[in-house]
Order: sequence, then C-alpha cells, then structure tokens
Amino acid sequence: MNETWESIVQIVGVGVPGSVHPILAQTDVFGSFLEDIIAFLPNLLGAVLFLVLGIIVAVAVANLIEGLLSRTRIDNQIANWLTAAQEGVEPPKIEKWISGGVFWLIIIFTVVGVLQRLQLEAVSEPLNSFLNQILSFLPQLLGAAILLGVAWLIASLVKLVTTRSLRVFRLDERLGQQVESPSEGTSTSASTPPANQFSLSDTIGNALYWFIFLLFLPSILSTLGLQGTLEPVQQLLNEILAALPNILKAIVIAGAGWVVAQVVRRIVTGLLSAAGFNQLGSQFGLQTTTGGKSLSWIIGTIVYVLILIPTAIAALNALEIQAISEPAIAMLDQILSAIPKIATAVVILIIAYVLGQFVSELVTNILTSIGFNNLFQWLGLTSPSTSATPADEEPEIPEPSTGQETVLQSSPVTTRTPSELVGVIALVAIMLFAVVAATDILEIEPLTAIVTGIMVIAGQILGGLVVFAIGLSLASFTFKLVSSSGSQQSVFLGQAA
Repeated sequence: MNETWESIVQIVGVGVPGSVHPILAQTDVFGSFLEDIIAFLPNLLGAVLFLVLGIIVAVAVANLIEGLLSRTRIDNQIANWLTAAQEGVEPPKIEKWISGGVFWLIIIFTVVGVLQRLQLEAVSEPLNSFLNQILSFLPQLLGAAILLGVAWLIASLVKLVTTRSLRVFRLDERLGQQVESPSEGTSTSASTPPANQFSLSDTIGNALYWFIFLLFLPSILSTLGLQGTLEPVQQLLNEILAALPNILKAIVIAGAGWVVAQVVRRIVTGLLSAAGFNQLGSQFGLQTTTGGKSLSWIIGTIVYVLILIPTAIAALNALEIQAISEPAIAMLDQILSAIPKIATAVVILIIAYVLGQFVSELVTNILTSIGFNNLFQWLGLTSPSTSATPADEEPEIPEPSTGQETVLQSSPVTTRTPSELVGVIALVAIMLFAVVAATDILEIEPLTAIVTGIMVIAGQILGGLVVFAIGLSLASFTFKLVSSSGSQQSVFLGQAA
C-alpha cells in the first residue's frame, strides 16, 4: 500500500508543476514590459515637451524676424534688386522667405533633439549629419553675404556719386542740346524734356554699379567654394579687365570726335546761314518750313558726317578687335574713297543746274523776242489760252455767309508758251548730260547706260517732233496757198494737198 501511494504522489507531484509554470512565465514578461514602459516614459515625455518647446520657439523666432524685416526696408531693397525693379512685376516676399527658412531650420534641430531623446539613433544620425553640413556651410554663406553687402554698398555709393556729379555738370541737357538741330532747339523748351529722354548719367551710373558687382563675384564664389563656377567667371573677368583700357580709349576717341563734329557743324551752319546760303537754297526748293531743311544745315550735316567717319575708324582701331574692326574699317575706307567722287558728281550737277537755268532763261527770252510764241499759228493750230478775268471788270463783292458750305473754285491751270517749253527742254538736256558725267565719275556703269539710252530716245523723239512740225508747217502753207486761188474747189484741193 505504501508503495502504491508513493507512486501516486510521485505521479501527481510531477504533473502539477507542469500546469503551473506557463502562468508564471507570462507574468514575468508583462512585468518586464511594464518596467520598460515606465523606464521609457520620462524620455517620451521629455521628447514631447522638447517638440512642443521647439515648435513654440520656431514660431516665435519666425514671427520676430518677419516683424523686424517688415519694419525695415532691407527686404524691399533685396526684392527690388532681385527683380531689377521691373514695372508690373510683383517683388517677392523676402521677409516670408527668411522667416520660413529660420522656422524650418529650428524645426529640424527640434526633430533631431526629439529623436535623440527617444534614442532613435538610426533616424537621427542622417538628420544630424545634414545639420552638421548646414552648420559647417553657414560661415561660408555668412562670408559671401558680407561680401555681397559690401559690394552693394560700394556699388550704390559709386552710382550715387557718379549720377549726382554728372547731373551737376548738366551732362544730359548738354547732350540734348547737341543732338537736336538748331531749328528744333528753338521750338522745344529745355526745361520740359520728354518723359522717355535718354539719360546718359543714369546709364553710366548703372554700368559702374553692375561692374562693381562683377568685380566682387569671383571673391563671393571663392568664399562659397564653388570652384567649378569660379574658373569661367574669373576667366571672363580677366578678359574684360584686359579689354577695358581699349574700350575706354575707344569711348574717349568717339566722344571727343562726336563733340568736335557737333561744334564744327554748328559753326558751319551758322556761318553759311549768315552768308545767305539759305536764300540760295530756296532757289533749289530747300525751304526751312516744317519738314524742310535749309542749305546751311545740309552742308553742316555733311561736314559732321565727314568728321565722324575717321573718328569711327580711329575708335575701331583702338578696340583692337579684328573680327569687328577689319570689315567695319574696310567699309568706312570705301565710303571715304567714294566721297571725292560723290562731291565731284554733286558739283557737276549743281553747276549744270545753274548753267541750265541760265540757258533756259536765255533761250526763252531769245525765242520770245523773235516771235516763237506764234508757233501754233505758224503750224495752223489754235494757240492754247487761259481763261483770265479782264482787267476792266471789277471783282464781285462777296455776299454775306448764309450758313451754307463754301465751295472753293479751282484755280485756272497755267500753261507755258512755246518759248518756255523749249527753255525747259534745254534745261533737261543739260541736266541729262550732267547726269551722264556724274554717273561716269561715280563708275556706275548700269546707270550711265540707262541715262545714255534715255538721251538717245529723247533725241529721236525731238527729231521726230521737229520733222512733224516742219511737215505740219509746209502743209499749212500749202493749204493757204491753194485755198487762196478763189476757185470753188480750192478748199477741198487745199485740204487734199
């Protein structure tokens, strides 16, 4: 019996611990989990508190920076500088950009601190390295910003001083007086310049402004460590600085030549006007009315151009840019070589016109004195006459206006006498010969051939007209001779003859 109970007790004793052990194991896991949560809870609360504080600080700092920038004009000046102060283009909100950048930078720092507080190194390490790169680049960025600010300050001062100095010397007004002609200068008030007038002072000031920025650009790029961008910019700046003396030399030569040409043109125009050349030019149809230029102004402009051409050649030579100077100088040399020929041709045409006017009047007077105006009667034709008002008739007194529209009567068409027509033909013939000589001097062979052909055709037409006039005169004489016999068929026979 005892052995039986011992065996039963052993069996029961072995089975009981097997059913109790899993419950005890689950209790240990849950307890350790609670311990971990309790141990992690301070870190979690600290991370949440750190996140809330970081957001509050980021918002406060961003609002503070935006408020400070809004109270100053620094952001507006930066915005205008970025957009080049273009009309119709809304400047960017620089204060929002800067405050937003500061906000997100603080948020990134806050996130890194939260992740480190939560002991999440796998996530915080990339952000931490990113922040380290930003922090290591901040001194370079700050140095570039300082250089950019210094460049802006110097450029603004140079632009202000240059513009004010040129305006004190009234460069724009002097330039406007030199550009406009004397006739235009009397009608335009100097105190009210046009709104879109070119301002040389502002142009020079803006050029110096951006040139100073260009000088600072290599230093800014070097501070930022942008070597790939620095090398071409440095090479470009070296080329500009190497060409700058030649450019300044060309500008000085061109400016001096332009001033001399303007002064000489005014002197020549004034002297010729005082000598009475404008009255001489009025005989050629050069009236000083609206849209017309006087002869003295035309000659002064020709002298002006003749001075500017060698000035342009000298300025192009000073540039020492073969790709531009060689073809331009070759073209200007051709113009200079053609000027004597053009002047000779113009002199020939002027002399021919004056001589033609004299010959035309001489021929007209001689033919009028010998009765050539009776040519149409000699040819048996009725002479054209113009309707004229008899001298003894008194002009009608105009009636008072009745409110109706007034119709202007057309003036009678003036006719020329045969003597005047022959004088005009003589003038045209002399001018055609002069044109042939002028085109021959200018070496324009096609135009010479055309004018020569016109002269040949005109000669043939004149010869035909002379033959026709002689035949018509003989026919009229025969008609009068036959019809004067007094027979019944004399008129018929005269017309048949």
